[in-house]
Amino acid sequence: MIGSHISVYGEVQGSGFRSWAKEQSNKLNLTGWARKASDGSIEIFVQGDEESVNAFISLCWDGPNFSHVDDVLVQDASHDESITDFVIY
Repeated sequence: MIGSHISVYGEVQGSGFRSWAKEQSNKLNLTGWARKASDGSIEIFVQGDEESVNAFISLCWDGPNFSHVDDVLVQDASHDESITDFVIY
C-alpha cells in the first residue's frame, strides 16, 4: 500500500473536481480525501495499491468535464490506516 499527496492546478475549483475524485477513487478501491486549497488548487490524498494510485494520478490530468487542469504535482506520502473511505472536505 502506498499513499500520494496530489495538488491539481488550473480551473479546478467549482468544476466538481472533488466529487469526481471521490468517484474515481471508489472505482479504483482507493481511500483518502479531497479539499479546496486557498491558492485555488485542489488537494487530494489517496492511498491503496501502487497500480491504482498511479492510475488515479493519470486521471487527474483530465479531471471532470468542467475542469481545465494546468498541472498536477505529486508527493509520496505515508499510508494512513485510520482512513478507511474517501472524504470530501
